[in-house]
Amino acid sequence: MKTFIIGGTNFIGPSVVDQLHHMGHEVTVFHRGKTVAELPRGVKEIKGDRTQLPEMKSELQCLSPDVVLDMILYTEQDALSTMKAFQGIAQRVVAISSIDVYRAYNVLLGKESEIVPVPLTEDSPLRQQLYPFQDMPQRALNAPADYDKILVERVVMSNPNLPGTVIRLPMVYGPKDPLHRLFPYLKRMDENRPAILLPENFAQWRGCYGYVENVAQAIALAVTNSQATGCIYHVADLQIPEIERLSYFGKAAGWQGQVISVPKHYLPADWNLPFNTEQEWFVDTTRIRQELGYSEVVSQEEALKQTINWERSNPPPEMPQWTGLELFDYATEDEILTCLV
Repeated sequence: MKTFIIGGTNFIGPSVVDQLHHMGHEVTVFHRGKTVAELPRGVKEIKGDRTQLPEMKSELQCLSPDVVLDMILYTEQDALSTMKAFQGIAQRVVAISSIDVYRAYNVLLGKESEIVPVPLTEDSPLRQQLYPFQDMPQRALNAPADYDKILVERVVMSNPNLPGTVIRLPMVYGPKDPLHRLFPYLKRMDENRPAILLPENFAQWRGCYGYVENVAQAIALAVTNSQATGCIYHVADLQIPEIERLSYFGKAAGWQGQVISVPKHYLPADWNLPFNTEQEWFVDTTRIRQELGYSEVVSQEEALKQTINWERSNPPPEMPQWTGLELFDYATEDEILTCLV
């Protein structure tokens, strides 16, 4: 099978390329050349900007890919451009989406109040408000203001002449994670903090995570299996309360401390989580497991070990601030610990 990947050189992409190549498929990677990735020998590279794709019709026809995998569809216009470029050439487009399409995400952000039942299925209600990052002063990974995976999915799944497949991703962690999701906790562990304190409501909150190689395996299966045509899938491998997740992480890091759930009245009066923990955010992954035969290729223990090794070797220049919990200083933590004794 011939696969044309748009993106493919940053974080998740190289793992997808590796797995497709290992499966024996012919892979071409189209990227801007801003990220250097060690791709397997035999993988073709074309450098360019995605806005140029509709003008590359003759070159794309010569490549004649069976499936197009678009890793960097952020906006409706991105999706329209991809579908226009490959209509009449490819047999299918696979789009990488996110579980932020669900109404539960708006509830989590405090934009809606009615709690959505979990686990989320691929048929759970979507957000009614578009452009979730539009009003955010700082958008993760410099996402554009008109970012919205709902619009991306509508375009990809509504073209009768070019069928689509959608993979909705969780919070992805692992080596080369640009958000360094686990680093703030690892830093405390490596500095021998006796405890990591979690607000009681956050300690029991369940989120949706996926290790990069496991996520890549799911994407590769969706690309290579024609049964995925016209379907939407979830993928996730770690969906447990935060206190358990961080306890597993601490064990893998060789940390001797404890993760402690702290009642609200012990916390500073002006300190609040930036999201509504009454809305949990995890998904049902039955469909991809039953229809495409997905299962994790990397165990949780090994996934955490690989992530820890990479984070220790590649600390970020600044402390990530994706939850707000990183704002806790050690003096405050020590004071709370004294009160808990």
